[in-house]
Amino acid sequence: MIYEAIISTVNSRGDSHVAPFGIQMQDGLVLISPYKPSVTLDNILATQHAVLNLTDDVRVFSGALTRRQAWALLPAEKVMGFRLADSLLHKELTLVNVVDDALRPQLTMEVMHEVQHLPFQGFNRAQAAVIELAVLVSRLHLLAKDKVLADMKYLQIAIDKTAGERELQAWCWLTEKVENYYAEQAGKNFA
Repeated sequence: MIYEAIISTVNSRGDSHVAPFGIQMQDGLVLISPYKPSVTLDNILATQHAVLNLTDDVRVFSGALTRRQAWALLPAEKVMGFRLADSLLHKELTLVNVVDDALRPQLTMEVMHEVQHLPFQGFNRAQAAVIELAVLVSRLHLLAKDKVLADMKYLQIAIDKTAGERELQAWCWLTEKVENYYAEQAGKNFA
């Protein structure tokens, strides 16, 4: 099973980086498989640490993909790095194994410290739609335009029926990213 989470890392200078990731949990360990090249991969390999953040604020997912910072960070307690200030739960991780791969190495990380900050209240359909669009946006260069637009049209139904202010903002950021990406691609085709 893959869980959608936010991974926060720092580079060797202590500069933070926040990115959405699909992660797996296996025997108490966290498995992360970033595509190459990846700032998250570089940071984890350099520092041996990361922080897994669980949040129900989908603006963090869309903000990370559209370069709009929709979060505040606090220092991690046991590892080098930062956690989301408004996370429901965070896990501070240490790298224990790397299985290298030309496309997607697998990083196995041990949980060193875990804190639940807020209770999970449940997701609405609009939150799930934003997460699905975030996954599409992260793969625009890999997916056919027709598929992306058809999926967006279907996901729009959940946005129209169940979105609150946060979900609407996140959705708008992502749809703008899609529009800009395809406009740029069309411009390249005319050049």
